[in-house]
Amino acid sequence: MDLNTLWFILISILFTGFFFLEGFDYGVGILLPFMSKDDKKRRVVINTIGTFWDGNEVWLVTAGGAMFAAFPHWYATMFSGFYLALVFMLVALILRGVAFEFRSKKESPRWRNTWDWLLFAGSLIPAFLWGVAIANLIHGVPIDAEMNYIGGFFDLLNPYTIIGGLASVSLFTLHGAIFLNLKTTNELRDKSKQFAIRLWLPTVILIFAFVIYGYFATDMFTRLGVNPGIVPLLAGVALLISGWFVRKERSGWAFIMTGLTIALSTITIFIGLYPRVMVSSLNEAWSLTIYTASSSEYTLTVMSIIALIFFPIVFVYQGWTYWVFRKRISVDSELEY
Repeated sequence: MDLNTLWFILISILFTGFFFLEGFDYGVGILLPFMSKDDKKRRVVINTIGTFWDGNEVWLVTAGGAMFAAFPHWYATMFSGFYLALVFMLVALILRGVAFEFRSKKESPRWRNTWDWLLFAGSLIPAFLWGVAIANLIHGVPIDAEMNYIGGFFDLLNPYTIIGGLASVSLFTLHGAIFLNLKTTNELRDKSKQFAIRLWLPTVILIFAFVIYGYFATDMFTRLGVNPGIVPLLAGVALLISGWFVRKERSGWAFIMTGLTIALSTITIFIGLYPRVMVSSLNEAWSLTIYTASSSEYTLTVMSIIALIFFPIVFVYQGWTYWVFRKRISVDSELEY
């Protein structure tokens, strides 16, 4: 394995971890206004992710930094081509972060309700745009021979990418509903179970529609970088089984299943891309690969040494955080948000 492949794998791991963790984070934010009209119960919903949400976003920052250092041409082409979409996402994430901090600054119901809806929007928009972005990576975007994106914002929107956005919103929301079922009690726990049951079938339909559409709209199934074996099949099976666990009130297993669906789906996409990182819709030869988009071997070597030291520390620390804050939260718990 060369360093280019190693860093492609490491970035795929970072995005897999980000979507797994931030997926339920976005899902909780999307469900917030619908879980209850009572302020205390909404605060319970927010507190389920209050200790995690900013830590989850570190995975994205790290993945972006790794892309910039390991594959600067990938970073430059994607961030310039997806510029307007990324601005929308950034504004949404800023509003989301501000909503966490500002909603409890005043006792006014109107004030808090406004911030709750901004938190909803700040979760919904990134969840949708991530699905659109991933769909565009495998569908292809207009990239010329100089690795420049020559399209516009609306070139990123087509039926396939929109279905991808809806599928990611649905899957993240289902993941969030099951997380709430794990972390809350009484009425909120029952409400989250109802949402999970209602969301399961639409999620299955959207995910399978995205896969079937992708068979005709992309070359993922005819030109696989590496044979994914049973990985995509396991992702589909995990999603189907999650609904059974929800109905049987086995929320821990249901959460594992939706988490596996997100993780295995992300892995499948990166496997299908390899050794490409962005597909050119103009000419296959102009697609960015892990070799044409990479930094020098020296840079990759230094980064590998740093990653070997700090990656285990990050994994252990985040695992410890989730263990410490593993208990359920109720209206009688200390509320901060």
